[in-house]
Amino acid sequence: MAAQSQLGAPVLPEPGKRNILITSALPYVNNVPHLGNIIGSVLSADVFARYSRGRGFNTLYIGGTDEYGTTTEARALIENCTPQALCDKYYTIHNEVYKWFSISFDIFGRTTTPLQTDITQDIFLKLKENGFLEERMTTQLYCEQHHWFLADRFVEGECPDCGYVDARGDQCDLCGKLLESLELIRPRCKVDGSVPITKDTKHVFLELDKLQPEVEAFFRESAAKGAWSSNGVSITAAWLKEGLQPRSITRDLKGGTPVPSSLEGYEDKVIYSWFDACIGYVSITANYTDQWEKWWRSPDDVKLYQFMGKDNVVYHTIIFPATKIGTRGAWTKLHHLSTTDYLTYEGGKFSKSRGIGVFGDSAKETGVPSDIWRFYLLYCRPETGDSEFTWDGFISANNNLLLKNLGNFVSRVLKFINSRHFNSVVPDWTQYNEPSFDAFKEEINELLTQYVRELDAVKLRAGLLTALQVCQRGNGFLQANKLDISLHENEPSKCAAVVGIAINLVHLLASLISPYMPTIAASINTQLRADALPILEQWTADTISPGHEIGLSEHLFSRIKPEKAQEWREKYGSEEAKKLKEEEAALKAKKTTKKKKKVAPREVGGNSNVQPASEEDGKVGTGPASAAPTEVALDALKLN
Repeated sequence: MAAQSQLGAPVLPEPGKRNILITSALPYVNNVPHLGNIIGSVLSADVFARYSRGRGFNTLYIGGTDEYGTTTEARALIENCTPQALCDKYYTIHNEVYKWFSISFDIFGRTTTPLQTDITQDIFLKLKENGFLEERMTTQLYCEQHHWFLADRFVEGECPDCGYVDARGDQCDLCGKLLESLELIRPRCKVDGSVPITKDTKHVFLELDKLQPEVEAFFRESAAKGAWSSNGVSITAAWLKEGLQPRSITRDLKGGTPVPSSLEGYEDKVIYSWFDACIGYVSITANYTDQWEKWWRSPDDVKLYQFMGKDNVVYHTIIFPATKIGTRGAWTKLHHLSTTDYLTYEGGKFSKSRGIGVFGDSAKETGVPSDIWRFYLLYCRPETGDSEFTWDGFISANNNLLLKNLGNFVSRVLKFINSRHFNSVVPDWTQYNEPSFDAFKEEINELLTQYVRELDAVKLRAGLLTALQVCQRGNGFLQANKLDISLHENEPSKCAAVVGIAINLVHLLASLISPYMPTIAASINTQLRADALPILEQWTADTISPGHEIGLSEHLFSRIKPEKAQEWREKYGSEEAKKLKEEEAALKAKKTTKKKKKVAPREVGGNSNVQPASEEDGKVGTGPASAAPTEVALDALKLN
């Protein structure tokens, strides 16, 4: 999905100006993204990109899909297709989902491109030249059923640290420890559950231990200057404290970036995705502009902001920086790390295979506009801990925070100007003033300063709450000055001044909410018949002048009936709904059992109207036990 900037000249940094390079974590194209995926990276990054553009900064927002690695091959096995066909399918799905959510990528690319190969191999060879790659004979797990070496995500077993029985071969999802597959206790092949054997194979290792001092120096400086998210700091510090170890960066896989041909014996191996996935940001930028080095090789002129969930931290704070440091070249390195914790769904985890949670393609089905989804996800963004999506909260946010607060304020002001008293023309409001008006403007400017400070620091949720406060103060301003027909009849000059300040505040609000709800902001500006306002540092309340003719007021929001919560809860699943279904199924099974006991054996065999309980009658719930075979496999591979 190319942004408008690609239709003309590319966005490029300029020395001496504020240049912002933004990336959101590249999702695996093995499933449809759910709401937690969306708020964890792409939506959060989009808000900051829109804010940066609103401030007039040179801003480039890079996104795309990570298409190499074992997750792709595992999913391709389930869907009985080639990895390339799988990538093509899910790239399109991801693209459409993000387009519907109004994600403003400058380019939404892919890692399966010739430029990805060229840039990755160049970095690989520079690391080799500088003595940071080492070839080792390793012992790997080998599946005799499939006749292949089991890459990390094709292995499952017990975590040696916390005992979690479903740890992956590269990482434990419970305690977060990065692992080697041989460390797993009682390992098993994810595809068929068979016990693998060990077998020797040759691989290339990145010697992270040699780079640790420089990585630590980078971490201390960047985390302080860039004010990283706290969980990003703690995760990185813990990893460094444990000590970096050499890590294999090649794998016995079919799909992936080829190992440079100058290395003999690696014709059937590829560079592993955890090494080259982050290089995807660079290659996608190179597909956007042949002047990509101005973004990625300008550490003094460009600030890099990266957005992701906490499970991706190590790759961006240690692996990718170490890779760049090891080339001994000039690279733009991470300035600010913005990480989120987990968004849960109605008391449980999102699971596509179990039908629990809202996924990107189903949000549209509700008929609720994407800006409402954007607002609620950002309103409960898990910035300092896990947060929960609930349907009751979603509906309440729309009906109360948006409809009754923002919608009411904008509508009240515009409709008053639309009325016969002004005939849609903004009156001359410059002839009247009083101290309370100046105090109100000062109060708004204090909130505006707070908003800019919060967004500069990537405190996205705080910035949204501040924008809502501006709106609340606007409603309070109208109430305090009793804007109605009586004010117009008795104090026309004061009424005009109240209207003039209010309509200018509406214009300001459109700019403040534009990073969060771009479609709503555009609608407000259309109704105002005014150009979008930049995100200002100082509000002077004079962007809408006397005599300006506005358009007709239109509803920004529609009320959602509270009873829709239960309807959506049942349609999209929840732990609560699941338990209720299990209880109902158990009760049904119990009644069936009692009925069977009352029927004599000869009646069962001789009466065609009485049939034995079917296999389905004995099943409880709608989880994996009653799922289709492919869904069972999906759960087994931990790809939900």
